[in-house]
Amino acid sequence: MTAALQAMIERLPGLPGVYFFYTQHDDLVYIGKSIHIRKRVQQHFQGKDNKSRKIQRTVTRIAYEPMGSELIALLYESDLIKRHQPLYNCTQRRTMNPLGLYIQYENGYKALRIANNQERGDEIITFAGMTEAKNTLYRLTEKYKLCPKINGLYKTRSACFHYQIKSCYGACIDQESLESYNQRVDTFLHAHRFEGFTKLFEVEGRSSAEMGLAYIERGIYRGFGFCARETPEDQLLKHIAYRADNKDVRRILMRYLISG
Repeated sequence: MTAALQAMIERLPGLPGVYFFYTQHDDLVYIGKSIHIRKRVQQHFQGKDNKSRKIQRTVTRIAYEPMGSELIALLYESDLIKRHQPLYNCTQRRTMNPLGLYIQYENGYKALRIANNQERGDEIITFAGMTEAKNTLYRLTEKYKLCPKINGLYKTRSACFHYQIKSCYGACIDQESLESYNQRVDTFLHAHRFEGFTKLFEVEGRSSAEMGLAYIERGIYRGFGFCARETPEDQLLKHIAYRADNKDVRRILMRYLISG
């Protein structure tokens, strides 16, 4: 690594945002996001995998844009990658979200199960890895008082542990009716379905005087923006900059809703 590149990395902020890698010919070859830009960029230049080695051989300039929050950084990164299609982003696109959460049936009960993402179009949400997937499924199981055995998180031939501590109503041993159990699963599905869904997300801005915004209108992603914290509520939508709606940004927003 050259001294000039090392100096660029050291000057990067420890803030959420999007960063850009350029070659000596000023070709944009990679766009990334992080909640801590400097640490994430350092990982690229310390990594031993193929992508990291390519970056180390070819990147000579780094730029960044602070975004204030991980949500806005994710939305902006997704939009930029689609528009610019950087070389190193395109090569990893197929493996960005290899896992999905799907509905399966376990003796008539609706089970939330993690499976390889086949791009079938019926996944509820996608995940970058198994840790994220399991953590999310554990949270959903607890929040909606579902059975971890039915959801594939607990292997036993008898009642699950949650039944013993009265957090499961006995679906694992057929003590809860299908109708009662499946109704709670449907409540989750309805709460996280975008059709007809309208919401203005308010998140941290790029400074203490600012907040970030993202907007879904009747199930369609409209874009994101920034405004002063004291902006009147009826003026917030004027600060939304239009961005294209697509399946990827809906997944990002769905993941944010579920994690919240």
